Amino acid sequence: MKIAKSVAAALALGLALMFTPLSYADQAAEEAAVAAAQQWLAFVDEGKYGDSWEQAAEFFKGALTKRQWEEALNGVRRPLGKVLSRSMSGKQFATSLPGAPDGKYVVIQFQTSFEGKKSAVETVTPMLDKDGKWRVSGYYIK
Repeated sequence: MKIAKSVAAALALGLALMFTPLSYADQAAEEAAVAAAQQWLAFVDEGKYGDSWEQAAEFFKGALTKRQWEEALNGVRRPLGKVLSRSMSGKQFATSLPGAPDGKYVVIQFQTSFEGKKSAVETVTPMLDKDGKWRVSGYYIK
């Protein structure tokens, strides 16, 4: 259960949010973050959970091991089956999130239909990593 709690903490990063206003300059960053989230989700959709961990933000990788991540998704995501449809339902730029260092984040919500769950909300939270690239720092399915 200790692993499950660590994974839940990492996955729930985008749930409780403290947002800042979006500036014009941040709109381009937001678009880059959405693209990074969609690329990352492709790994998850293909069952390449280890690859999704490899492509995640350093903050994410510091919160749980690759093996923990693979075990978590094998237990939670794999049973849902293939994605039937996914559409972005919202996105919000943030510079501060509970339990995470200050930085640049985009919290993105997708309405997703899976083979085994017809209606779900996926929350994907990319962050601007130390190397200047957008990488996923949190993932949650509800």
